[in-house]
Amino acid sequence: MTTTLSAPEHAQPAPEAARKPRWVTPSVAGLLLGTGLLYLWDLAKTGWANDFYAMAAQAGTWSWKALFFGSLDPGNVVTVDKPPFSLWIMGLSGRLFGFSSWSLLVPDALAGVASVGLLYLAVRRLSGPGAGLLAGAGLALTPVAALMFRYDNPDAFLVLLLVAGAYCVVRALEHASTKWLLLAGVAVGFGFLDKMLQAFLVLPAFVLAYAVAAPTSLGRRIWQLFAAAGAVLVSAGWWIVVVALWPVADRPYISGSTDNTVLELAFGYNGLGRIFGEGRGGGGGGTFTPPAGVELPAGGRGFGGETGLTRLFSGEFGGEASWLLPAAVLGLVAGLWFTRRAPRTDRTRAALLLWGGWLVVTTLVFSYMSGIIHPYYTVALAPGIAATLGISARELWRGRANFAARTVLAVLLAVTAVWGFVLLARTPDWQPWIRYTLLVLGAAGVSALLFGADRLRRTGPAVAVLGLCGALLGTASFTLATAATAHSGGTPSSGPAVASGRGFGPGRFEEGQADTAVIDLLKTTTTKWAAAQSGAMQSAGLALSSGRPVLAIGGFSGSDPAPTLAQFQQYVADGDIHYYVAGGRGGFGGGRGTSGEIQTWVEQNFASQTAGSTTVYDLTKSIS
Repeated sequence: MTTTLSAPEHAQPAPEAARKPRWVTPSVAGLLLGTGLLYLWDLAKTGWANDFYAMAAQAGTWSWKALFFGSLDPGNVVTVDKPPFSLWIMGLSGRLFGFSSWSLLVPDALAGVASVGLLYLAVRRLSGPGAGLLAGAGLALTPVAALMFRYDNPDAFLVLLLVAGAYCVVRALEHASTKWLLLAGVAVGFGFLDKMLQAFLVLPAFVLAYAVAAPTSLGRRIWQLFAAAGAVLVSAGWWIVVVALWPVADRPYISGSTDNTVLELAFGYNGLGRIFGEGRGGGGGGTFTPPAGVELPAGGRGFGGETGLTRLFSGEFGGEASWLLPAAVLGLVAGLWFTRRAPRTDRTRAALLLWGGWLVVTTLVFSYMSGIIHPYYTVALAPGIAATLGISARELWRGRANFAARTVLAVLLAVTAVWGFVLLARTPDWQPWIRYTLLVLGAAGVSALLFGADRLRRTGPAVAVLGLCGALLGTASFTLATAATAHSGGTPSSGPAVASGRGFGPGRFEEGQADTAVIDLLKTTTTKWAAAQSGAMQSAGLALSSGRPVLAIGGFSGSDPAPTLAQFQQYVADGDIHYYVAGGRGGFGGGRGTSGEIQTWVEQNFASQTAGSTTVYDLTKSIS
């Protein structure tokens, strides 16, 4: 960018080749230590976070087979409705350190620190340490990042793998390295094994950046990209092939699929169904049916409100990751404009194509997908926002002798401060002084830039600090509040405690609370499964609280055909299940299909008893 703004006659030197300023090392250390403190401090208050994934991680500590498949129980009846990469890491942590909330969540927190560090390294290599630090800080101080990196959803490892892929693309861009491009493909492939097709949203940006800017011939760029595509397929496909070749009778049912295959899950419920609104709440076919008491927004069936470019700025989405999004988009446009006459291999433009492409594609998909979408998905957008803004802001600052660059930089700061004020005003009772301080700092920084105060002797650093405070105060305060607030359930939200109730009302698909009397019963059992209950959203609490295996009938939603009635009857005949716990419900239809058949059979053949306030059936004592 500075090639156009400052019009130097010589080529811009590679940031890696320049002498590293003394402030870089302590700054990077402070960034990583601060991120670690933010993500690791008082993790215990989060408890099991999302009980659904915690239940599967627990099963993985009991059974290697359950760990490999991502099963919900060590008996391997049914899997989670996602691939198992994140469960592999959390399950191995539980095996190594003993299964607990700490061993479950620490890997996710460390993934967050690693993501921030890798983002810094990736941005630094093309745009220098200043841009890298801005990008790393931007990611660390995104509220949804503080939420997901302290949680056990697969999104934390998805971000780490995709940032690692981007770092590999950057290394490949430097010398047209086939090795690094193949490693980028491997990272994206393992991202697929974490959250399926969502990992592929970065591929257009990776391809565009390398195809345009790699310093080699067009023919070589093309075959290298095809080789990288092969690396994606191999690293994503090996697990799919193993599951497909494994005898169906000897493996768990693939939850969320309609035909018990991973590919149908990937391209159906977790793929095209998410984008085009044909998703289901688990296997068993049929259309999407919310539970009683939940009304979906008029604009879509995926819990995301109206589709369109305003989605990521409105409602619950706005506070998750949009704090720096307007400035990042404007910075991307400005950066591409100022580098329009630069050589094909210009490093700044290559960086903007890479991270800006990530930002644009992911934003458009999240804005217009009409299937199941949750606001916390936007954590996958955060690295693109942070890196794009870090690169563009740094280059505009370097070229601020040009009035156009200085004006654009002032606009970015003004937009960020105003939008931060709007977002903070959505929780008006929470620390109102922050949003007014944000406006004051933003106005002071904009004025300093427009009137050239940064060009006075020794005032440049002070103006830079003032601008950073004005830009980051809003998102930083919301991030700190997120980390200080306990979150749980399947649909967590960023923000302070006063905002944590935002969402879908009384039927927000949260896990149920296990009855202590039932837990005491389960702890006395010695059978293969202590109990069975419909839907993992309820049965997860039983397994986690009792430390005993529980069969989640029907998987996540209770609607998967696993186990069948005949299989369940055989388990009971073999003495493998001690109790059936009534009251189970899935997210999208517990009590119908196979789950309903099993419930009816139990009610007809076994006497009920009451444990606390819960109805329980002793499956070892038939009434016939």
